[in-house]
Amino acid sequence: MTTSQRYDGDIRELPGPARAAALGTLVADLRSPDPAVRDDGAYSTAVRWIPVLDANERYGLGDSVARHFADTAVEARAFAPLVLARIVEAGTWREEWWRAFCDWYPAETDLRGHDPELGWVHAAAHGADLLAALAEHPGQRPLPLAECAVARLLAPTDHLFDAQEDDRIAYALARILCHPELTEAQSEQWLTPVSEAFRTGEPGPVPAWASNTMRTLRMLYVLADRGVRRRDTDEAPRTPTHREPVLGALARTLAIVAPCTG
Repeated sequence: MTTSQRYDGDIRELPGPARAAALGTLVADLRSPDPAVRDDGAYSTAVRWIPVLDANERYGLGDSVARHFADTAVEARAFAPLVLARIVEAGTWREEWWRAFCDWYPAETDLRGHDPELGWVHAAAHGADLLAALAEHPGQRPLPLAECAVARLLAPTDHLFDAQEDDRIAYALARILCHPELTEAQSEQWLTPVSEAFRTGEPGPVPAWASNTMRTLRMLYVLADRGVRRRDTDEAPRTPTHREPVLGALARTLAIVAPCTG
């Protein structure tokens, strides 16, 4: 049976035991090293199925996928947040999944964007996608989302983002900064660890984490200034809840590593 045949049809037409078996296969395929199985098959099917699952099925799927954060295979870990983002968009979320994600995201050491054999890995970008989805989830506090993104950016790494991961993290941060419950102080304070880290810089080659962070903040400045909207929508762009303080804080932080700026 080919991957496409495995996921043919409408899951809503399957009886209960068959639905459970299909979801079990989906979870297993989400850790496959074959990108045709994992990305083209299982993930694409998850996008199609998640909105029509009932709440218990979504919770079960989320529980199974969240366990992938502790998997030995990077492709399993990296696709977990992408699936959880779709579950969040369907209105389902657990605190346990957040704790598992926060333990994993800053600690992930394999930050490859695309691998010739594995296909897209993209752990940093996929984690950012979950943060962006959570920025719209009712009851989710925004500041911990920004702090988690910063922890990822400041984590030691030799990997220089090369597949627009900086843009994806900046997009997530822009969505977070549009949260209506974010205070003016909170809109700036998440940048404090970045400023402190930049001030430790010494003459010589720019570390990968610093370059990744600088490029992320530069894109974030553009999004904060011009506005951001949800992907694949024609909604009007939104600017941060406290736009001017955010722009000022970003400018001051970037000036530490680019003193030629005004």
